[in-house]
Amino acid sequence: MDPEARRAQLVESAYRIADDVLFPAAAEVDRTGSIPDSHWTAIADAGLFGIAAPVESGGPGLELYQVLEIQEVMASGCLPTVFTWLQHHGVVISLAGTPNALLRDELLAPTMTGELRAGVAYAGAVPTPPRMRATRVDGGWRLNGYAPFVSGWGVIDLLQISARDVDSDDVIAAILPVDQPSPEIAMTPLHLGVADATRTVALAVDDLVVPDDRIVSRVGHADFFATQNIGLRINGTLPLGLVRRCTAILDEIGHSTAARGLRERGSAVRVRLDAAITDHDALIDARAAGAQLAVDAAAALIAADGGRGLLRGAHPERLAREAMFTLVAASRPQLKDLLVERFSARPDAHTP
Repeated sequence: MDPEARRAQLVESAYRIADDVLFPAAAEVDRTGSIPDSHWTAIADAGLFGIAAPVESGGPGLELYQVLEIQEVMASGCLPTVFTWLQHHGVVISLAGTPNALLRDELLAPTMTGELRAGVAYAGAVPTPPRMRATRVDGGWRLNGYAPFVSGWGVIDLLQISARDVDSDDVIAAILPVDQPSPEIAMTPLHLGVADATRTVALAVDDLVVPDDRIVSRVGHADFFATQNIGLRINGTLPLGLVRRCTAILDEIGHSTAARGLRERGSAVRVRLDAAITDHDALIDARAAGAQLAVDAAAALIAADGGRGLLRGAHPERLAREAMFTLVAASRPQLKDLLVERFSARPDAHTP
Protein backbone atom coordinates (compact mmCIF):
# COMPACT_ATOMS: atom_id res chain seq x y z
CA MET A 1 0.00 0.00 0.00
CA ASP A 2 1.15 3.51 -0.79
CA PRO A 3 2.64 5.10 2.39
CA GLU A 4 0.29 8.07 2.26
CA ALA A 5 -2.72 5.80 1.82
CA ARG A 6 -1.49 3.69 4.72
CA ARG A 7 -1.27 6.73 6.98
CA ALA A 8 -4.78 7.81 6.00
CA GLN A 9 -6.03 4.29 6.70
CA LEU A 10 -4.60 4.40 10.23
CA VAL A 11 -6.48 7.62 10.97
CA GLU A 12 -9.70 6.20 9.51
CA SER A 13 -9.28 3.03 11.58
CA ALA A 14 -9.01 5.10 14.76
CA TYR A 15 -12.39 6.74 14.06
CA ARG A 16 -13.96 3.36 13.27
CA ILE A 17 -12.59 1.59 16.35
CA ALA A 18 -13.48 4.47 18.68
CA ASP A 19 -17.10 4.60 17.48
CA ASP A 20 -17.81 0.95 16.67
CA VAL A 21 -15.66 -0.99 19.16
CA LEU A 22 -14.61 1.11 22.15
CA PHE A 23 -17.54 3.43 22.84
CA PRO A 24 -20.32 0.79 22.66
CA ALA A 25 -18.47 -1.22 25.34
CA ALA A 26 -17.29 1.72 27.48
CA ALA A 27 -20.06 1.42 30.09
CA GLU A 28 -19.39 -2.30 30.52
CA VAL A 29 -15.63 -1.70 30.85
CA ASP A 30 -16.41 0.87 33.54
CA ARG A 31 -18.80 -1.49 35.33
CA THR A 32 -16.54 -4.54 35.33
CA GLY A 33 -13.15 -2.83 35.63
CA SER A 34 -11.89 -5.04 32.83
CA ILE A 35 -10.84 -4.30 29.25
CA PRO A 36 -11.82 -7.15 26.90
CA ASP A 37 -9.11 -8.84 24.86
CA SER A 38 -11.12 -8.02 21.74
CA HIS A 39 -10.22 -4.35 22.21
CA TRP A 40 -6.51 -5.13 22.04
CA THR A 41 -7.05 -7.41 19.06
CA ALA A 42 -8.92 -4.70 17.15
CA ILE A 43 -6.22 -2.12 17.92
CA ALA A 44 -3.45 -4.54 16.91
CA ASP A 45 -5.20 -5.64 13.70
CA ALA A 46 -5.52 -1.99 12.69
CA GLY A 47 -1.79 -1.40 13.20
CA LEU A 48 -2.35 1.18 15.94
CA PHE A 49 0.27 -0.14 18.37
CA GLY A 50 3.07 1.06 16.10
CA ILE A 51 1.89 4.55 15.18
CA ALA A 52 4.74 6.30 17.04
CA ALA A 53 7.51 4.37 15.27
CA PRO A 54 9.52 6.24 12.61
CA VAL A 55 9.84 5.00 9.04
CA GLU A 56 13.46 3.93 9.52
CA SER A 57 12.31 1.53 12.24
CA GLY A 58 9.54 0.06 10.11
CA GLY A 59 6.84 2.43 11.35
CA PRO A 60 4.25 4.28 9.26
CA GLY A 61 6.04 7.62 9.52
CA LEU A 62 3.03 9.55 10.78
CA GLU A 63 3.39 13.26 11.40
CA LEU A 64 2.97 14.29 15.03
CA TYR A 65 -0.40 15.90 14.31
CA GLN A 66 -1.63 12.59 12.87
CA VAL A 67 -0.48 10.62 15.91
CA LEU A 68 -2.22 13.13 18.17
CA GLU A 69 -5.43 13.00 16.14
CA ILE A 70 -5.49 9.20 16.38
CA GLN A 71 -4.92 9.31 20.13
CA GLU A 72 -7.56 11.99 20.70
CA VAL A 73 -10.15 10.17 18.59
CA MET A 74 -9.43 6.89 20.40
CA ALA A 75 -9.82 8.68 23.75
CA SER A 76 -13.36 9.57 22.72
CA GLY A 77 -14.14 5.85 22.69
CA CYS A 78 -13.01 4.40 26.02
CA LEU A 79 -10.73 6.30 28.38
CA PRO A 80 -9.39 3.30 30.40
CA THR A 81 -8.45 1.42 27.24
CA VAL A 82 -6.79 4.40 25.66
CA PHE A 83 -4.97 5.57 28.80
CA THR A 84 -3.44 2.09 29.07
CA TRP A 85 -2.63 2.06 25.34
CA LEU A 86 -1.01 5.52 25.45
CA GLN A 87 1.75 4.28 27.75
CA HIS A 88 2.75 1.74 25.10
CA HIS A 89 3.89 4.38 22.63
CA GLY A 90 6.56 5.73 24.97
CA VAL A 91 8.18 2.30 24.99
CA VAL A 92 8.01 2.04 21.19
CA ILE A 93 9.74 5.43 20.91
CA SER A 94 12.41 4.38 23.42
CA LEU A 95 13.12 1.13 21.59
CA ALA A 96 13.23 2.85 18.19
CA GLY A 97 15.86 5.30 19.45
CA THR A 98 17.94 3.12 21.79
CA PRO A 99 21.66 2.53 21.22
CA ASN A 100 21.08 -0.95 22.68
CA ALA A 101 20.79 -2.76 19.33
CA LEU A 102 20.20 -6.20 20.85
CA LEU A 103 17.29 -4.94 22.95
CA ARG A 104 15.85 -3.09 19.98
CA ASP A 105 16.12 -6.16 17.73
CA GLU A 106 14.46 -8.32 20.38
CA LEU A 107 11.54 -6.11 21.38
CA LEU A 108 10.78 -3.38 18.84
CA ALA A 109 8.98 -5.46 16.22
CA PRO A 110 6.64 -7.29 18.64
CA THR A 111 5.78 -4.05 20.47
CA MET A 112 4.97 -2.34 17.17
CA THR A 113 2.52 -5.09 16.26
CA GLY A 114 1.00 -5.34 19.73
CA GLU A 115 2.20 -8.90 20.20
CA LEU A 116 3.87 -7.47 23.32
CA ARG A 117 2.04 -4.71 25.22
CA ALA A 118 4.07 -2.26 27.27
CA GLY A 119 3.64 0.22 30.10
CA VAL A 120 5.82 2.83 31.77
CA ALA A 121 6.86 3.93 35.25
CA TYR A 122 8.39 7.39 34.80
CA ALA A 123 7.04 9.03 37.94
CA GLY A 124 9.70 7.62 40.26
CA ALA A 125 12.37 9.63 38.43
CA VAL A 126 10.44 12.91 38.15
CA PRO A 127 10.40 14.48 41.66
CA THR A 128 13.42 15.79 43.53
CA PRO A 129 14.48 13.91 45.54
CA PRO A 130 13.53 11.01 43.28
CA ARG A 131 11.35 8.14 44.41
CA MET A 132 13.30 5.62 42.32
CA ARG A 133 17.11 5.45 42.49
CA ALA A 134 19.69 3.51 40.50
CA THR A 135 23.12 2.46 41.78
CA ARG A 136 25.81 1.18 39.45
CA VAL A 137 26.91 -2.44 40.06
CA ASP A 138 29.06 -4.82 38.06
CA GLY A 139 27.32 -5.48 34.76
CA GLY A 140 24.21 -3.43 35.48
CA TRP A 141 22.21 -1.32 37.92
CA ARG A 142 20.49 -1.87 41.25
CA LEU A 143 17.08 -0.17 41.52
CA ASN A 144 15.43 0.83 44.77
CA GLY A 145 12.38 2.95 45.37
CA TYR A 146 8.73 3.47 44.66
CA ALA A 147 6.55 4.03 41.60
CA PRO A 148 3.20 5.32 42.89
CA PHE A 149 0.97 4.78 39.83
CA VAL A 150 1.69 2.18 37.17
CA SER A 151 -1.15 1.32 34.79
CA GLY A 152 -1.81 -1.85 32.85
CA TRP A 153 -0.73 -4.42 35.45
CA GLY A 154 -1.93 -7.79 34.25
CA VAL A 155 -2.46 -6.32 30.78
CA ILE A 156 1.10 -5.39 29.81
CA ASP A 157 3.98 -7.75 29.10
CA LEU A 158 6.79 -5.19 29.46
CA LEU A 159 7.45 -2.28 31.80
CA GLN A 160 9.83 0.59 31.14
CA ILE A 161 10.96 1.82 34.55
CA SER A 162 13.01 4.98 35.08
CA ALA A 163 15.31 5.81 38.00
CA ARG A 164 17.87 8.50 38.85
CA ASP A 165 21.54 7.55 39.22
CA VAL A 166 22.58 8.25 42.82
CA ASP A 167 25.97 9.54 41.63
CA SER A 168 25.36 11.52 38.43
CA ASP A 169 21.59 12.20 38.61
CA ASP A 170 21.30 10.77 35.08
CA VAL A 171 18.02 9.04 34.34
CA ILE A 172 18.38 5.32 33.68
CA ALA A 173 15.53 3.51 31.91
CA ALA A 174 15.21 -0.27 31.80
CA ILE A 175 12.66 -2.47 30.04
CA LEU A 176 11.66 -5.50 32.07
CA PRO A 177 9.26 -8.40 31.54
CA VAL A 178 6.41 -8.31 34.05
CA ASP A 179 4.56 -11.49 33.13
CA GLN A 180 6.27 -13.40 35.95
CA PRO A 181 6.33 -12.50 39.69
CA SER A 182 9.59 -11.01 40.99
CA PRO A 183 10.55 -11.13 44.67
CA GLU A 184 12.24 -7.71 44.31
CA ILE A 185 9.01 -6.02 43.18
CA ALA A 186 6.04 -5.65 45.55
CA MET A 187 2.78 -4.73 43.82
CA THR A 188 -0.18 -3.10 45.59
CA PRO A 189 -3.43 -2.80 43.58
CA LEU A 190 -5.06 0.62 43.64
CA HIS A 191 -8.85 0.64 43.32
CA LEU A 192 -9.83 3.76 41.40
CA GLY A 193 -13.28 5.31 41.45
CA VAL A 194 -12.95 5.93 37.73
CA ALA A 195 -10.98 4.12 35.03
CA ASP A 196 -10.38 1.20 37.36
CA ALA A 197 -9.95 -0.95 34.25
CA THR A 198 -6.54 0.67 33.78
CA ARG A 199 -5.39 -1.88 36.41
CA THR A 200 -3.29 0.73 38.19
CA VAL A 201 -0.91 -0.41 40.93
CA ALA A 202 1.81 0.98 43.19
CA LEU A 203 5.21 -0.68 42.88
CA ALA A 204 7.87 -0.91 45.58
CA VAL A 205 11.26 -2.01 44.25
CA ASP A 206 13.85 -3.45 46.62
CA ASP A 207 17.37 -4.22 45.34
CA LEU A 208 16.27 -5.16 41.84
CA VAL A 209 19.40 -5.77 39.76
CA VAL A 210 18.94 -4.98 36.07
CA PRO A 211 21.67 -6.11 33.66
CA ASP A 212 23.05 -3.69 31.10
CA ASP A 213 21.41 -5.58 28.25
CA ARG A 214 17.99 -4.46 29.61
CA ILE A 215 18.89 -0.75 29.71
CA VAL A 216 17.13 1.15 26.94
CA SER A 217 18.52 4.63 27.67
CA ARG A 218 20.68 6.77 29.92
CA VAL A 219 20.22 10.53 29.61
CA GLY A 220 21.14 13.58 31.61
CA HIS A 221 18.63 14.95 34.10
CA ALA A 222 17.99 18.09 32.00
CA ASP A 223 17.60 16.11 28.78
CA PHE A 224 15.10 13.78 30.45
CA PHE A 225 12.86 16.66 31.47
CA ALA A 226 13.20 18.27 28.04
CA THR A 227 11.64 15.17 26.49
CA GLN A 228 8.72 15.22 28.93
CA ASN A 229 6.95 17.91 26.88
CA ILE A 230 5.98 15.32 24.27
CA GLY A 231 4.41 13.19 26.99
CA LEU A 232 2.52 16.20 28.33
CA ARG A 233 1.16 16.94 24.88
CA ILE A 234 0.15 13.32 24.32
CA ASN A 235 -1.71 13.24 27.64
CA GLY A 236 -3.49 16.38 26.51
CA THR A 237 -5.37 14.22 24.02
CA LEU A 238 -7.38 12.61 26.84
CA PRO A 239 -9.52 15.62 27.85
CA LEU A 240 -9.95 16.64 24.21
CA GLY A 241 -11.15 13.12 23.44
CA LEU A 242 -13.76 13.43 26.18
CA VAL A 243 -14.88 16.77 24.73
CA ARG A 244 -15.33 15.05 21.36
CA ARG A 245 -17.62 12.45 22.91
CA CYS A 246 -19.59 14.88 25.08
CA THR A 247 -20.27 17.16 22.12
CA ALA A 248 -21.33 14.25 19.93
CA ILE A 249 -23.92 13.23 22.53
CA LEU A 250 -25.05 16.83 23.00
CA ASP A 251 -25.72 16.96 19.25
CA GLU A 252 -27.76 13.75 19.48
CA ILE A 253 -29.99 15.06 22.28
CA GLY A 254 -30.68 18.40 20.62
CA HIS A 255 -28.10 20.77 22.12
CA SER A 256 -26.10 21.54 19.00
CA THR A 257 -25.41 25.16 19.95
CA ALA A 258 -23.75 24.08 23.18
CA ALA A 259 -21.84 21.39 21.32
CA ARG A 260 -20.58 23.89 18.77
CA GLY A 261 -19.36 26.27 21.47
CA LEU A 262 -17.50 23.48 23.28
CA ARG A 263 -15.91 22.32 20.02
CA GLU A 264 -14.69 25.84 19.34
CA ARG A 265 -13.12 25.97 22.79
CA GLY A 266 -11.56 22.57 22.14
CA SER A 267 -10.06 23.78 18.87
CA ALA A 268 -8.53 26.77 20.67
CA VAL A 269 -7.01 24.51 23.34
CA ARG A 270 -5.64 22.18 20.67
CA VAL A 271 -3.93 25.11 18.91
CA ARG A 272 -2.42 26.24 22.21
CA LEU A 273 -1.14 22.76 23.01
CA ASP A 274 0.51 22.39 19.62
CA ALA A 275 2.06 25.86 19.75
CA ALA A 276 3.50 25.22 23.22
CA ILE A 277 5.28 21.94 22.46
CA THR A 278 8.69 23.51 23.20
CA ASP A 279 7.51 25.85 25.98
CA HIS A 280 6.93 23.92 29.21
CA ASP A 281 5.10 26.65 31.11
CA ALA A 282 2.78 27.43 28.19
CA LEU A 283 2.17 23.72 27.69
CA ILE A 284 1.18 23.27 31.34
CA ASP A 285 -1.19 26.22 31.02
CA ALA A 286 -2.79 24.74 27.90
CA ARG A 287 -3.06 21.31 29.59
CA ALA A 288 -4.92 22.95 32.47
CA ALA A 289 -7.27 24.61 30.02
CA GLY A 290 -7.94 21.24 28.37
CA ALA A 291 -8.71 19.49 31.65
CA GLN A 292 -10.99 22.32 32.74
CA LEU A 293 -12.78 22.17 29.39
CA ALA A 294 -13.39 18.43 29.80
CA VAL A 295 -15.06 19.10 33.16
CA ASP A 296 -17.16 21.86 31.60
CA ALA A 297 -18.20 19.63 28.69
CA ALA A 298 -19.20 16.79 31.00
CA ALA A 299 -21.12 19.20 33.24
CA ALA A 300 -22.98 20.58 30.22
CA LEU A 301 -23.91 17.04 29.21
CA ILE A 302 -25.16 16.17 32.70
CA ALA A 303 -27.26 19.35 32.79
CA ALA A 304 -28.66 18.69 29.32
CA ASP A 305 -29.59 15.09 30.01
CA GLY A 306 -31.07 15.75 33.43
CA GLY A 307 -31.79 13.01 35.95
CA ARG A 308 -31.15 10.21 33.45
CA GLY A 309 -27.55 11.35 33.24
CA LEU A 310 -27.01 10.47 36.91
CA LEU A 311 -27.98 6.83 36.53
CA ARG A 312 -25.04 4.52 37.08
CA GLY A 313 -23.90 3.27 33.70
CA ALA A 314 -25.29 6.25 31.80
CA HIS A 315 -22.78 7.89 29.47
CA PRO A 316 -23.05 11.38 31.07
CA GLU A 317 -22.37 10.03 34.58
CA ARG A 318 -19.35 8.03 33.41
CA LEU A 319 -17.95 10.84 31.27
CA ALA A 320 -18.23 13.24 34.22
CA ARG A 321 -16.11 10.91 36.36
CA GLU A 322 -13.65 10.45 33.52
CA ALA A 323 -13.34 14.22 33.16
CA MET A 324 -12.23 14.28 36.81
CA PHE A 325 -9.64 11.63 35.93
CA THR A 326 -8.03 14.00 33.41
CA LEU A 327 -7.43 16.54 36.19
CA VAL A 328 -4.89 14.29 37.89
CA ALA A 329 -3.78 11.55 35.47
CA ALA A 330 -0.17 11.99 34.32
CA SER A 331 -0.12 15.30 36.16
CA ARG A 332 2.67 17.36 37.69
CA PRO A 333 2.67 19.64 40.77
CA GLN A 334 2.71 22.77 38.59
CA LEU A 335 -0.37 21.57 36.69
CA LYS A 336 -2.20 20.63 39.89
CA ASP A 337 -1.52 24.04 41.44
CA LEU A 338 -2.74 25.79 38.31
CA LEU A 339 -5.98 23.80 38.25
CA VAL A 340 -6.63 24.48 41.93
CA GLU A 341 -6.13 28.18 41.26
CA ARG A 342 -8.46 28.17 38.25
CA PHE A 343 -11.28 26.21 39.83
CA SER A 344 -11.17 28.31 43.00
CA ALA A 345 -11.03 31.69 41.25
CA ARG A 346 -14.01 34.03 41.03
CA PRO A 347 -15.82 33.71 37.67
CA ASP A 348 -14.66 37.20 36.68
CA ALA A 349 -11.05 36.56 37.70
CA HIS A 350 -10.01 34.83 34.50
CA THR A 351 -10.73 35.05 30.80
CA PRO A 352 -13.21 32.39 29.59
